[in-house]
Amino acid sequence: MKTPPPDDRIDRAIEGLLSPEELDQFKADVIRDADLRAAYVDRLWLHSSLRAERETLLEVLQEVPADEKVVRRWPVAVWAAAAAACVTLAASVWTFGKGTIHHRPVATLIQAENCKWAGSELPTAVNSKLGTGTLALLEGIATLKFNSGATVTIEAPTKLQIRDAMHCRLIEGTVTAEVPEPAHGFTIDTADLKVKDLGTRFGLTTGTMGNSQVRVFEGKVEVGHAHDGKVQLLTEGKGMSVAGNTAAGQEPARGQQVQEADGWTSIPTSFGRGRDGFARRGDNGGPFGMQPVLMVKHTELEASHRNERRAVVTFDVSQIPSARAGEAQLVLDPVPSGFGFSALVPDSRFAIYGITDHSLDDWNEKEMRWASMPGCTDDGPNPNQTQRLAEFWIPRGGSGGAITIRGDAIADFIRHDTNGLVSFLIVRETGESDPSGLVHGFASKEHPTARPPTLRIKLSP
Repeated sequence: MKTPPPDDRIDRAIEGLLSPEELDQFKADVIRDADLRAAYVDRLWLHSSLRAERETLLEVLQEVPADEKVVRRWPVAVWAAAAAACVTLAASVWTFGKGTIHHRPVATLIQAENCKWAGSELPTAVNSKLGTGTLALLEGIATLKFNSGATVTIEAPTKLQIRDAMHCRLIEGTVTAEVPEPAHGFTIDTADLKVKDLGTRFGLTTGTMGNSQVRVFEGKVEVGHAHDGKVQLLTEGKGMSVAGNTAAGQEPARGQQVQEADGWTSIPTSFGRGRDGFARRGDNGGPFGMQPVLMVKHTELEASHRNERRAVVTFDVSQIPSARAGEAQLVLDPVPSGFGFSALVPDSRFAIYGITDHSLDDWNEKEMRWASMPGCTDDGPNPNQTQRLAEFWIPRGGSGGAITIRGDAIADFIRHDTNGLVSFLIVRETGESDPSGLVHGFASKEHPTARPPTLRIKLSP
């Protein structure tokens, strides 16, 4: 069988030469065609590798006769093929003792747990040698060993840019680093902070809202502030955070109830009298009813007891005959909270409770605190005011996308509505082994990009 010709759109897409219409069609074809998708990934990796090795390849080309050096002016696609040939040629020279091309790796991907990658410029197979470039992790936890000796664990969703064996940049997400003595001075920076190791184990996170947080587990670090250049020393057990430019406290644009083509009705917390918020135990327990992220955490550790968090979401169902709710789903969009580290908590179980005391549905986002959170006691959901409806799990390293919680109990709970509002508590039932364990986050209606909590209902005839 004759092999089909290569799709020239791959190189044109990488070079940015496709029109918007052509690019849209190419994206659709890549999603639909597994062979095209594999070819695109391979070609993208080749381009990235060549960019990382451009200096070495230029050295090889110095030995090419002058009349052949026009290759440097060829388009990227031709340059890639010619450079690949140069790599093969130079590698063969090793046999004769004349040298070879080295990929000049600065790190190795030594471990990957439940990982899914997308948009990475570097190889993502375990034991891959990594040069400079960006890794984008959608799901799971991965560990990098730098040639300097530093070990960095990245927790999804995270985008990390490797710069050299002593330096990387956290564009978004969460990392933990363990730095032995030979690698002292290893640096990770974000848009807000520059963290320089002085012999330590530390964690660093930067959220979608632009805030960064660093926590020192052992030893000490030097933290530089990007906005004013000030430097401060953090020692074991200490941490600090920089507030980004968030939408906290701003009234969001009110959402709409959407009637979907398949018979489902989607109701976000931003519709009508809907609301969402969370509360934190302790003296600094709120109010957190106007924040872009709903934070949820459970711990039984005394050192972290005040960091317990629960969330509550309320939906306006007054525009539908809720007594006819045949099926129901609660959809939550996980987002980075900017607090804590996934590596320090196991796979986590969450529970959804319906608030059965309908007089509690009219809670105030701007006033709710831990002590006044509807349906709750200090120890957990009040059994006299709530009903456990469902549970879901988030594995270490993230969920990989929106979470849909289903169950007949949710639909039955909605059918018993009496005031046009239904409210749910979101609690984490899994604890942690370290006070710096992850605070899980879900988008609220104030989040500028992610979907707010959404209740989907399908009416019975």
